[in-house]
Amino acid sequence: MPQFSDDLFLGTAQGYIGTNNTNSEAVITGSVSGTTMTVTAMNSGDSLVLGQYVNGTGITANSYITAFVSGAGGTGTYTLSQSSSATGSITIYASGNAGLGDPSPMEVGVGPLGREYVWDLIPQTLQAANIAASQTPAAAGNLTLTAGTSAKSVVRTDGTTVIQLDTPRAVSVTQVTAGTGRNFTVSGYDYYGQAMSEVIASTAGSTISGNKAFYQISSIAVSGGTTTAVTVGTTDKLGLPLRVFDAGYLVRVGWNNTLANDAGTFAVADMTTPATSSTGDVRGTYLPSSATDGKKRLVAVIALPGIAAGPNATRTGALGVTQA
Repeated sequence: MPQFSDDLFLGTAQGYIGTNNTNSEAVITGSVSGTTMTVTAMNSGDSLVLGQYVNGTGITANSYITAFVSGAGGTGTYTLSQSSSATGSITIYASGNAGLGDPSPMEVGVGPLGREYVWDLIPQTLQAANIAASQTPAAAGNLTLTAGTSAKSVVRTDGTTVIQLDTPRAVSVTQVTAGTGRNFTVSGYDYYGQAMSEVIASTAGSTISGNKAFYQISSIAVSGGTTTAVTVGTTDKLGLPLRVFDAGYLVRVGWNNTLANDAGTFAVADMTTPATSSTGDVRGTYLPSSATDGKKRLVAVIALPGIAAGPNATRTGALGVTQA
């Protein structure tokens, strides 16, 4: 999981959010004493309304107009929300509207904005039998797992032996010829080491793809005998590294050195809580527009919302709901 160093020390920043606090807006000549502001002249086109913020030399910060006392044409006497220290003739600037819903000056702004994650990988060619080679289950139980092309057998730090893939991707179950379709429960881990499982129902004579992106597979249990051979391998559904719950967050998807955005298939993160063995991938998947081959490069730019990066980020916001 990437860490952004500026999150650690930039923090929030002082600023005015949505207001135009400049000398070109509502330049007013007058005086102020305590909570009384007397306006003697205004620029053409300027105006003052109840709730409008005012500032200037000696005016207490975040003061706004609470009442119009007397006068005509914008000049006259107004009551301010806070007592000010200045007396005599001063120039006053007005901006924003506290009473009509305009954005108001803020003591603290939103801090640094903008986070993008570059997802860069060259996925290997999918394989129909690189997790479990051809075998015919005679009864319910676990398949024999064998690491094939683009996969390897590794021992995790907890002592579990797993088949590890080149990158997180959905798996497929192929039942070679007619026979009895069964449920195959794939168990393993995602890229961040979270335990996960998925039930894939096989169909005789077909290849059925799952929806969850596994990085490591520890076991595959079949619900009963199939009478015909089955294999388990990989698909081209690639697991996103971060939760993406809307296609708008995919700023750019480049594939196979092509300038235009790739017209692949995106599956949004499944945010069902709690996740189950039948729900989708908790971060989402992407299926490129053409087959992987170990040569084509995928470069995707993912925009991260505030819940995924920065001081208000959460684990769920960045990585999705807890796997199951």
